[in-house]
Amino acid sequence: MAALAAGLMFFLAAPPAAAEEYQPVETVHTERVQVGPYGVTVGFSTWPIRAMRSLDFTFVPDGGITGKRGSFDWVAPTGATAESGKLSRHPRKREVWGLDILALNTEGNWALRFTMDGPQGPATGVLRNLAVLEQPGPPLPLSWGVSVLPLAGIVAFLVIGWRRNGRLALATPGRAGALPL
Repeated sequence: MAALAAGLMFFLAAPPAAAEEYQPVETVHTERVQVGPYGVTVGFSTWPIRAMRSLDFTFVPDGGITGKRGSFDWVAPTGATAESGKLSRHPRKREVWGLDILALNTEGNWALRFTMDGPQGPATGVLRNLAVLEQPGPPLPLSWGVSVLPLAGIVAFLVIGWRRNGRLALATPGRAGALPL
């Protein structure tokens, strides 16, 4: 009963997560790209960019986003389109377009292709040679291997315990749950 009361006090005393404000988007590096008649500033929340590491991107056209619309394509180092989407407001910086916590999955020179339409007509532009460095930390197979070790230990512990208790149940006649020999 005391544990239940302590648990209730813990959950009731904690402030609701929704009441906390989101952290603002901090831009640490910018690049300029010309999309036809529209100049666009691309902002990065982390620089340099590393593979498999999430960051925020902001896209700020000269004159703001009012009266303009557009789309983007991430072009991987292989030349294939890795991700496409409509330019929409950044969830934490509503006055600009942007992407919230996106990670580029491979290292190499990426390109970001824009298609925009606004008062001066449709246009396209490309931010080329966006260098993405290698993934930080150890290689993924090593990371996964180390993270699975505790699970393997628990499974081994349960199997050994189950086998020992199974033998005891079979070897002890008259014990509850024992199988007849």
